[in-house]
Order: sequence, then C-alpha cells, then structure tokens
Amino acid sequence: MDTKNWEWFRYDEIFEIKHGFYNKKPDNNPNGNIPFVGATDSNNGVTSYSDMDTIKITSKTGDENNAPLEEKVFEKCIAVTNNGSVGYAYYQDKLFTCTHDVNPIYLKNYQINKFIALFLCTVIEKDRFRWAYGRKWRPKRMPNSLIKLPVDTHGNPDWQWIEDYVKNNLVPKLPDKSKSVWKKEFDIKPLLNNKLQLNTKEWKWFKYTKLFNIKGSITTPKIELEESGFGLWPYVTTQAINNGIEGFYNIKTEKGNILTVDSAVLGYCAYQEKDFSASDHVEELIPKFHLTSYIAMFLTTIINKEQYRYNYGRKCSQTKLKKSQIKLPAIKNDQGEYEPDWQWMEDYIKGLPYSGCL
Repeated sequence: MDTKNWEWFRYDEIFEIKHGFYNKKPDNNPNGNIPFVGATDSNNGVTSYSDMDTIKITSKTGDENNAPLEEKVFEKCIAVTNNGSVGYAYYQDKLFTCTHDVNPIYLKNYQINKFIALFLCTVIEKDRFRWAYGRKWRPKRMPNSLIKLPVDTHGNPDWQWIEDYVKNNLVPKLPDKSKSVWKKEFDIKPLLNNKLQLNTKEWKWFKYTKLFNIKGSITTPKIELEESGFGLWPYVTTQAINNGIEGFYNIKTEKGNILTVDSAVLGYCAYQEKDFSASDHVEELIPKFHLTSYIAMFLTTIINKEQYRYNYGRKCSQTKLKKSQIKLPAIKNDQGEYEPDWQWMEDYIKGLPYSGCL
C-alpha cells in the first residue's frame, strides 16, 4: 500500500464528533442486549451490557443529572477512546451506550459500513502513539486532529476505493473461521445443550509446573520479520490485544497449540493455535495434557483474571510462573488424587453461546 498520494484531513472535516455520556455507567445486566462501550483496549470496547429501561433512568453521574435518550445511545459509527486506553477505535454496528471517555464519530458525507470502518479503525489506531496519560485525546482536541486517507480525483476521501481495498485485499486473507464471523455466517446456538454452572468452591489448586513445561520463546528480531515478508505465521508480542499477535510473516520458530504469557508486565495470556514467532518477554506454557481450543479458552480466561497480582514493580516473570498456582475444576483419579477435570472445562465452553465459532 502506497500512502504517498494520500491527503491529510481534519477530523471535523469528515466526521461528526459526538460525546459519550456516562461518568458513572449504568448497572450491568447479564441479560441485557445493549453494549456499554468503555475506555478499554479489548473486546471491541464492550465492558458490560445494559437494557433500554436502565439506560433511560440512569443519569450521567448517578444523581439527577439526566439527559434525553438521544444523548445516551448511538449506532452505526466508530467509538474512539479519548481517555484511559487512549486512541482505540471500534466499529459499532448496533445500538450501544458509552462512557464520556469515548467519542462516537460518524461520517459526514458518506454512509459507513463495516469495510470502511475496518480501514478507518486501523488508521486511527496507528496514531495511538500521539496520545498518553499526560496528553489525553479529549473532545476539544479531536476536531483539530488530522487523519491521512486515500483521495479521489476531486481531493476528497475515496470511500469507494477504501471499501474495495478491504473487500478484495483483506477479507479474502482472513482465516476461515474469521471469514464466517465477518460474513455473520454463524449460529448463536452452543455446541452442547448442557449449561454447566460454575462453583469455584469445589475447585482445586494446581501448580503451573504440574500442568505445563514453562520456557521462554526464541526472540525474533523485527528486521528478520521484515526480510521474510508478510505471510501465514503469527508474530506474538507482549501486547494485550489481538491474542498478542502483531502481524503475520513468513517465519516461525515456535510450535503452536500452546499458551503464551507476557512476562514484560501483567501476564496477559493467549492461546496460539498456529506455529509462530515471538518478540522478547513471551513465555510459553507447553501443556502436559491434550490441549484443545475449548480448554485453552477456559484456561486463558482464568489466567488473565490473575493479572491484578502484577505491575511494573512486580512483573509476571518466568520464575514467578513456575512458583504460581491455578485453581481449576477437579476430579479424583483411580488413585484417589485430584487432577484437573479437562472434559468438564471443554464441555463448559461448548455450552456457551457462539461456541461453534471457536
């Protein structure tokens, strides 16, 4: 992609910039169907769910400071974080509500769709380096900000070119499962009709070293990746989004079907299905049991709940991992000893909605 002929545009030239609403978000409703978008770096910005009745009565700060519904809900736009995890952009196709740390932005002179939105979100996030806790991307700064885009013969953003580029060059390269999700060719029904209940009181503690061989990944320098060119194999880093994957290249040094853990700081854990290469500070949890994608989903969720234990003064090192324990569903074996109940974990994940997409 050659960006030399692209042009710069002010945000207020091409976007209608609206303001998020809540200082104090509405109560979470597990059965709600309206996403609440927060200033987060993952899960397409969704941090909880609410319902329309709750949204109507919940005020900005939890007191009498309420507002009309049109100031609280948005749809078919890009939600951009202006505080917290600054500069993340998420396309919201359906109705949502959000914190005041998010700006919903709409195209002024064109109808947005998921193809254009994917392109714009990528470009917006490439500018994240401009923002930090000392220089937040507050609403008064956003209108004057600049974005560089392809242009047509009249010097306007070439939305049709952008849409065609994503359709013809990016979507065909997605993995089959991702294509199904992208095309919405998936079923909400679970793989198993057995909704199991979590009861952590009966779970048991297991040492990581009992379950995994723990070792560091081989560090692949960026220059080697660039020389290899873009390809099929993930490059796993310490970032806590996109499964830790920064890109795909023609180089692999590590075996897949394992868990990776960021040892730079917080211990973000991800499942790597494919063979991959890695940056420094990527630790590998190589299973001593038969790992499936369903068990991996269960384990990564549990491990990521432990991130509160780590910070910049107490990083999640390989040494700490080898001393750590994890609490899991357990079952007694023939010798009367407890071991992880892998089948129960797999069945639990298969009993969740959308489990067929994993």
